[in-house]
Amino acid sequence: MKDGLGHIIYVGKAKQLKRRVKSYFHSKSHSPKVKQLVRNIKDLDIILTDTEFEAFMLECKLIKEIKPMYNRKMKNPQAYTYIVIEADDKMRSLEITYDPADQKGNHIWGPYTSRSTVERAVQGIKESSKILCSNPSFKNSLCLNHSLGLCIGMCAGGEAIVQYNTIIDRVIALLNGTDSSILEDMEQRMTEAAQNYDFETAAKYRDYIGAISFLIHKEKVIEFAEENQNIAILEAMNEQTLKLILLKGNRILSHTKLEYDQPDITHLQAVITSAIMDTFCGELNQAPAAITRHEIDEAQIIYSYLKSSSCSYIIVQEDWLATDNHSRLDTAVDELLRIFLNAAPSHSYN
Repeated sequence: MKDGLGHIIYVGKAKQLKRRVKSYFHSKSHSPKVKQLVRNIKDLDIILTDTEFEAFMLECKLIKEIKPMYNRKMKNPQAYTYIVIEADDKMRSLEITYDPADQKGNHIWGPYTSRSTVERAVQGIKESSKILCSNPSFKNSLCLNHSLGLCIGMCAGGEAIVQYNTIIDRVIALLNGTDSSILEDMEQRMTEAAQNYDFETAAKYRDYIGAISFLIHKEKVIEFAEENQNIAILEAMNEQTLKLILLKGNRILSHTKLEYDQPDITHLQAVITSAIMDTFCGELNQAPAAITRHEIDEAQIIYSYLKSSSCSYIIVQEDWLATDNHSRLDTAVDELLRIFLNAAPSHSYN
């Protein structure tokens, strides 16, 4: 969407473009921001993509490049946040930061796109684990939160510090996805509060649980992306045409239209296998790279897309690309095609 000077002020996507554009001009329930956007729209440009996935990725790319004034998300990667537990033998602190210091021994999670969600999750972890200390300087005196039952008393030293470090180990395991006991404790407290008709407390723990689940999901996204895997995707465009998309980590290496409305899929299998070999062989032996705040949006799009029912895909192992091991790749492509054809819209092959 462009203003009277030709400046791009908003980038969006739609499956049904007519309905989406019409909704901007015919609805009376818009927020003030959208109403202001509509007043400034003087022209539209349209880019047609073959698949919804390509639309998501293109939208993300354009927003980051152009930074339209009415797009809020994906514009400012500097605003992404991290959780850090610093490597301190005596008193490790659980902190939120925009720019973590990558020091040896530090535990770092992120980047996360919503600071408010991160703050809610950390607040919930500290409160439910009773490490919400209001005396961060730890000057050997009990803090106010200790009297409120929110701090185990590590601010006064002694045995509470040992207990505190045990809790921090549980927090690390929670954020790493290896121990959900803290989350289970919070779910039990939420249930008990609801049974006692304390709905305010139950709602508070519900929000904490939702925020922590968001963090754990994001860590799965980042872990998946950092593996820098070769991914071959098939998605139906219509009853005769499919799209082959080849990804390396967060990068789209190629996308090709292929006809599949044929009883014999041998030729199609050969074409897909050849494309995989030609594309991924040039990407062999690249070391996995850490996902930065600039790439988290693409990682989320790809992860969500692969977990949806919109496509069929395989992870292409690098040893399948060796000249003496093509049988593994042939088998995988054959299985991918059979899964795709069973899930694709009805066509003459069936």
